[in-house]
Amino acid sequence: MMGVTAWTYLLVGSSFLLYIIIAIRSRATSTGEFYIAGQDVPPLANGMATAADWMSAASFISMAGIISFSGYDGSVYLMGWTGGYVLLALLLAPYLRKFGKFTVPDFIGERYYSQTARLVAVICAIFVSFTYVAGQMRGVGVVFSRFLEIDVTNGVIIGMAIVFIYAVLGGMKGITYTQVAQYCVLIFAFMVPAIFISLMVAGTAIPQIGFGSTAIGSETSLLSRLDGLHEQLGFTQYTLGSGNTINLLAITFALMAGTAGLPHVIIRFYTVPSVRAARKSAGWALLFIAILYTTAPAVAVFARTNLIDTVYREGEFQQHDQMPEWFQTWERTGLIEFDDINGDGRIQYVGKDAKDGAGDPIANELTIDRDIMVLANPEIAELPNWVIALVAAGGLAAALSTAAGLLLVVSTSISHDLLRKWLRPDLSEKQELLAARISAGVAVCIAGYLGIHPPGFVAEVVAFAFGLAAASFFPAILMGIFMKRMNREGAISGMLVGLIFTASYIIYFRFLHPELDTVENWWWGISPKGIGTVGLCFNFMVAGIVRSFTADPPAEVMKMVEEIRLPEVK
Repeated sequence: MMGVTAWTYLLVGSSFLLYIIIAIRSRATSTGEFYIAGQDVPPLANGMATAADWMSAASFISMAGIISFSGYDGSVYLMGWTGGYVLLALLLAPYLRKFGKFTVPDFIGERYYSQTARLVAVICAIFVSFTYVAGQMRGVGVVFSRFLEIDVTNGVIIGMAIVFIYAVLGGMKGITYTQVAQYCVLIFAFMVPAIFISLMVAGTAIPQIGFGSTAIGSETSLLSRLDGLHEQLGFTQYTLGSGNTINLLAITFALMAGTAGLPHVIIRFYTVPSVRAARKSAGWALLFIAILYTTAPAVAVFARTNLIDTVYREGEFQQHDQMPEWFQTWERTGLIEFDDINGDGRIQYVGKDAKDGAGDPIANELTIDRDIMVLANPEIAELPNWVIALVAAGGLAAALSTAAGLLLVVSTSISHDLLRKWLRPDLSEKQELLAARISAGVAVCIAGYLGIHPPGFVAEVVAFAFGLAAASFFPAILMGIFMKRMNREGAISGMLVGLIFTASYIIYFRFLHPELDTVENWWWGISPKGIGTVGLCFNFMVAGIVRSFTADPPAEVMKMVEEIRLPEVK
């Protein structure tokens, strides 16, 4: 019988070989193919690629983990990301496709008739993309460190090598068809264990129904039982929120606006032949995304229940030396830590409100990295080895698909927007293609470094990126489409204020003074993950004030905006 490691090598190796073959066969031979895949991608394939691009390591690895630990409060990620995608697909994508340029900085530069605006947009794109890609590379490292028993650093380097091959060789053309394969891998890997566990726990093959059903052998629902376990162990009830409402709303809106402003998702709608095709691909993508996003809450509940049942059984904390093999394996990675504070050898896994029979506080002795919950879930549920390995391949597919899209944004921003459109307009197509490939290679190296030294867990890093996109890109794009009198001075001022304020707030609380990162010190009770909403408001305010004191855009620009607002449907 094959072990987990052997199955992992087989499935991960096979998927990597498939990606490389696709990249070689889809090699870009022109800048049009490198940047926008020649604009001939079918809507179905683009919808699948968009879903893979958008469902990053944060969606696959970290989102269910956050919901698993945070319960109701974790729903902000579900609402923010899905709402943001709908906002992008319905409100922005058709108009940007009508404009028909290669990149978001291209739109900003042309719409605001300014090379300075283009430069600011390039800086925003690079800043956001590198912040986002750090989360993806960390996800790659987490998967490799556990399932292939490779050091996180070496795992990130292997991931870099794979991304380098298909991002540098194929550009958007190679990335698109690689992402179609990656979507198939990641959705299969996410759904198979969810269906298995739903059958085991609730007796139904539909996880979306299973997590709200009555547990097999019990008279109470899974959610009620989980609420009861949380109360016994001093955690906040799973189905009740503990965060402040303003912060939750701010995070949700930052994620929504950030999603709608993310350049690596927007550029996907440039790869189809027409506006109608863009609308169709948006619909397909929404369907493909919904499969995972409606399943994530169920996976979170299953994982949380199984974890607590493992360490706290029949009213007793279990002995550390009697833990199953998966627990010890994850301990070796450092992603599970047990500190026997009272020296009794039992794992006390409790919340901050836990008390003993005498009313004295109980110390928590178990620390679990929330990024492991989806990856460890099949092991906790004692599923077959091939299912455990399949989840590893899915996690890598999710991380690498998004990383490739982000790195392409960085590459095109440098080669197309900076070099071709500004510094070296006389650049030949061959030279531009070479510059794009070189910049993609450099971007991969920087992304690897950020993956080895990430500023937080996967979904948290991604939330920072979304906040930065919300505060910089989203207002400029929205005003560029729907406010024909918005001028370059207003847009540039707004983007700079939004980006600088949001980045400064995040850096101050997360890096300079992490000890102050508490609700008492936050502005208006809003955390660094939600501050992008405030940055967005500042962007709109500053842009509006500056525009009122400066000249209107040229007549031809206002005419162009009116034309963009009437998308073709042919």
